[in-house]
Amino acid sequence: MVNTLKNQWLSNIRGDLLAGIVVALALIPEAIAFSIIAGVDPKVGLYASFCIAVIIAFVGGRPGMISAATAAMAVLMVTLVKEHGLQYLLAATLLTGVIQLIAGYLKLGSLMRFVSRSVVTGFVNALAILIFMAQLPELTNVTWHVYAMTAAGLGIIYLFPLIPVVGRILPSPLVCIVVLTAVAVALGLDIRTVGDMGELPDTLPIFLWPDVPLNLETLMIILPYSLPLAVVGLLESMMTATIVDDLTDTESDRNRECKGQGIANIGSGLIGGMAGCAMIGQSIINVKSGGRTRLSTLTAGVFLLIMVLVLDSLLVQIPMAALVAVMIMVSIGTFSWESIRNLKDHPLSTNIVMLVTVIVVVATHNLAFGVLAGVLLAALFFANKIGHYMMVSSDLDEQTDTRTYTVVGQVFFSSSEKLLQAFDFKEAVDNVVIDLSRAHFWDITAVGALDKAVIKFRREGADVEVIGLNEASATIVDRFGVHDKPEAVDQLMGH
Repeated sequence: MVNTLKNQWLSNIRGDLLAGIVVALALIPEAIAFSIIAGVDPKVGLYASFCIAVIIAFVGGRPGMISAATAAMAVLMVTLVKEHGLQYLLAATLLTGVIQLIAGYLKLGSLMRFVSRSVVTGFVNALAILIFMAQLPELTNVTWHVYAMTAAGLGIIYLFPLIPVVGRILPSPLVCIVVLTAVAVALGLDIRTVGDMGELPDTLPIFLWPDVPLNLETLMIILPYSLPLAVVGLLESMMTATIVDDLTDTESDRNRECKGQGIANIGSGLIGGMAGCAMIGQSIINVKSGGRTRLSTLTAGVFLLIMVLVLDSLLVQIPMAALVAVMIMVSIGTFSWESIRNLKDHPLSTNIVMLVTVIVVVATHNLAFGVLAGVLLAALFFANKIGHYMMVSSDLDEQTDTRTYTVVGQVFFSSSEKLLQAFDFKEAVDNVVIDLSRAHFWDITAVGALDKAVIKFRREGADVEVIGLNEASATIVDRFGVHDKPEAVDQLMGH
């Protein structure tokens, strides 16, 4: 217990505190921006980010991962807020948390094993592109000062770590924000600041039960929003956990993370916040700034609230150009540049899955659609590939006039047609033996193919014997097969 506490909270205090401060600074304009996307007051996103980050620090399954209000969730709330208002959004946030909590207890986090590496790579690349695209409004129709400040910020971020000793102690994104803010204030530059994004809250969040009727009608209004919010939230959180696992060479507890996200969203809904989930961009900022344990996540949430309430007069002066520079760094660091080099080495199917995931996510701005498209494509390519590993050989015993077909491999919907094509139904033999001792039948399509083969041979006058079925294959053939059931055969022949 003591060792776990030390490893997850106190093993990297300085790095976690500094990284948490950097993340908190980057969270503020994003939380405001996501609130504006959803059509609610900026404090709804800020309260949500504070609450979710603090709660997930204690109950999440991935130390060092940042959760808060996100763009992926905000875009799903727009219609609900427009048609029914903030109170129904808070109710939908509570229901989202409950659904995620149930998913955690049902151990649905383990479903991530069905998401292939190429889908994760495509997801990451698409997110990097979306993060970069989200910065473009801050870089269009602006004065040259903004470009100069952004370029200077990127210079600080990438060159400051090269300075001996000091460069390793202070995170360069934090230095970038402090230096550019000081320059903007000293020179009196007329450029967009955090204060221009919206009004910051000036009071602590309070307990707020949604003012909606507790009836079936309310449930029918919020359920169509809560379900996709829960799915997208868990999907992005599981993806982020995978990426942080790779960056830190550690493992996360996926099912605990599902429960944690649910608890955090319930908490957010009860203090007037919107639903959120893990943030890939902020998590990468945290890791690259030195954050490793739960302390960094807690620091980000607590410092966010402190800054908003106490240092608001300073925060509003931070130039957006400084935060744009930090987010461009995140975009560059998030993108898997190795995947570009791997295009010429990886199989075509892998590349197609990765590219389709990127294209769908970028086109729809919906992470769930892209991942779903990638998973479906990967499954189809896999089924097609496995289907090619089935072979049928045959041997004729002239003394007994018996043709023995030996089937080797996996028989399912993708390979069942190939199975039928391997049989010579017009060959005039008295006996046919179909040896399935080295084959496995997976679905009713495979069983149907076996039925057709047996019935066709019998129609040609041959006696057919099926041998060698393993226990699992025999079970599915006995249950769904018709070649040994005369009444079913007659019905099949009638069709």
